[in-house]
Amino acid sequence: MRLFIILLLSLSSLGTFSQETLEGSIEDAGATEEPKGLAGANVFWLDTNIGAVTDFEGNFSIPYKETYKKLVISYVGYQTDTISVSGNAKPIRHALKASSELDEVTISARRKASSRSYIEPQNVINVSSDELLKAACCNLSESFETNPSIDVNFTDAVTGTRQIKMLGLTSPYILITTENVPAIRGAAQNYGLSFIPGTWVESIQITKGAGSVTNGFESIAGQINAELQKPMSDEKLFVNAYGSMNGRLELNTHVNTQVSQKWSTGLYVHGNLRNSKFDKNEDGFLDVPLAEQINVMNRWQYTDSEKGWVSFLNFRYLNDSKQAGQTDFNPETDKLTTRAWGSEIETERYDFSGKLGYVNPEIPYQSAGLQVAYSYHNQDSYFGLRQYDITHDSFYANALYNSIISDSRHKIKTGVSFTYDDYTEFADTASYDRTENSVGAFFEYAYDNLEALSLTAGLRIDNHNKMGFFVTPRLHVKYTPWEKSAFRFSVGRGKRTANIFAENMSLFATSRQIIVEEDGGEIYGMDPEIAWNYGISYLQGFNLFGRNASVTFDFYRTDFTNQIVVDWETASEIRFYNLEGDSYSNSFQVEFDYTPLQRWDWRLAYKYYDVQTQYKSGKFQKPLTPKNRFFANTSYETQKSDNGGQWKFDATYNWLGEQRYAATDANPLELQLPEYSPTVGTLNAQVTKVFSEKFEVYIGGENVTNVRQPQPIIDAENPFGSNFDTTFVYGPIFGSMYYAGLRFKL
Repeated sequence: MRLFIILLLSLSSLGTFSQETLEGSIEDAGATEEPKGLAGANVFWLDTNIGAVTDFEGNFSIPYKETYKKLVISYVGYQTDTISVSGNAKPIRHALKASSELDEVTISARRKASSRSYIEPQNVINVSSDELLKAACCNLSESFETNPSIDVNFTDAVTGTRQIKMLGLTSPYILITTENVPAIRGAAQNYGLSFIPGTWVESIQITKGAGSVTNGFESIAGQINAELQKPMSDEKLFVNAYGSMNGRLELNTHVNTQVSQKWSTGLYVHGNLRNSKFDKNEDGFLDVPLAEQINVMNRWQYTDSEKGWVSFLNFRYLNDSKQAGQTDFNPETDKLTTRAWGSEIETERYDFSGKLGYVNPEIPYQSAGLQVAYSYHNQDSYFGLRQYDITHDSFYANALYNSIISDSRHKIKTGVSFTYDDYTEFADTASYDRTENSVGAFFEYAYDNLEALSLTAGLRIDNHNKMGFFVTPRLHVKYTPWEKSAFRFSVGRGKRTANIFAENMSLFATSRQIIVEEDGGEIYGMDPEIAWNYGISYLQGFNLFGRNASVTFDFYRTDFTNQIVVDWETASEIRFYNLEGDSYSNSFQVEFDYTPLQRWDWRLAYKYYDVQTQYKSGKFQKPLTPKNRFFANTSYETQKSDNGGQWKFDATYNWLGEQRYAATDANPLELQLPEYSPTVGTLNAQVTKVFSEKFEVYIGGENVTNVRQPQPIIDAENPFGSNFDTTFVYGPIFGSMYYAGLRFKL
């Protein structure tokens, strides 16, 4: 901690070290009364990277050498001036004239659907709505198929639940937010990603490594933030209809209305249905569950740009039903009996969230905000003869203030936050109830010298009723050694309470005995999870054969001080206990992006994972986590016609190396698995025909090469026996799946 504070103070002083400087002020030449300073004007030496920004009063201070002769001054809405500076470097005073007339300038550029920033200190991948449209993307869990930084896999062979991973760690270690408000956590951890329809998402920001302290202390591997569609900017009417060969039908409708000059509202309705049974591998179990979901959101937006106010209010209701298990299972007669193995998962959820922001129109860079959110989540479920029910009430509040110190190179962000979570759980035959609450305060400092160096350093202090008083430091540094480059370093600490049943719900779809090894802790008798994350990243852009290209190297390591170990290594049991020994994840990724022809993009990536945990029986690679992964995506768009019509083509290939199975040597010989799974490669493709700006249709296929895991369920013929297990899933179960859909907007 002491080293971190010293580093923070050292770096924050970079903008103020002693050297010869030139001082001055920039004013508005059109001011009719006393001189008016221009805050935020850019001042830099001609043909150099040395610059400064004026403060609130229009004053500036810039490093000076005798070789610097020309000073360039620019400000939006004013004419750019270049002035000569004499050798004595006396303070200068200069007035800019407003641009009375500007010639019309047309700038055209093609925005890439997915991009990385060369400017931000954090390693952020920006995913636009165009990227989301490259695949069916029916919900947020299916929005990452074309992104190599996120891994997507199924948790088991019966419920159809998709789980995401980043840096080798599962989604509980990723802070998932909607518009920077924590959203997928607690009871929603297992299925919550499928509760956010893809059409509701405007863009996604993926942050690798420890996130910002302003969003809380739980982030360990990174953060995924989903920005939702805004009523003021979304289409007045949007309709998306979708149907697939695995029996899934889906309809999304957005209706947006401008109520007044400052108020707009949107009604977002999502419904999906799957009522057809499929058993392609003939193991007697449904390949995909039967499902019904209704999801409704009413969103209000208020904007008063003159006074600096903006606000969002969201009201949402969700009802989701899933039925899985044997094909002849009838819940009316077979529920919780041995006549047939089946599962039903009934979820009802209410959400409210609000955001209020104020940007001071009188003082640049000064703003304040308030975020509040409440959710009620109730799930009733059973898996064969096992029951799991959970109710989760959650409240979150976060107040923020933003400003600058001296000038815009030094930004600060501070605030306080409060969380409240009440859990009522019933797992198998035992009840687990608890209430968590925490109060915290945070401070974040950002430095940017506009060219070479920028950093974000944050510290938060929290007092939690289960985890006590603790400190969370985080640091992100970006350095630009030369043109089109970004070298990044990050370090940060995360801490969280594990919801062992909600985060590992697939365990109920087995016959394993659940053993919680209590050790005097506050959460299920165990301690909170604590980890440090360290990362290095290098991004370099360049021209290859006259076309834009970039290459990125990422390496991240996560070290757990304590972890709730989920131990599958004994065939008949699943154990939860505090870590005794090492647990870490090393993640290395190299990514190459290239545009060989206009409107034709390529993305290639290789990823290596080394995820090790100390179990009671030894130190092993984490089960079902491939060490090697190769990814390739290509997309092409034809030139738009006069009415906006065009063709779009997209294809994605994923190859996964062998994955370690948890030990099965205690099973009967015929039910034992080898130590590693086979490698697996899948190909997805989609073609979109855009007829006009208002209407388009698309067809596509997932796993078009029809790769299929032959026996995903152990002892499927004896689901109530002691060896039944549905969690050994390394690849596709259904085989190839084709779909079609249309989009209409006004």
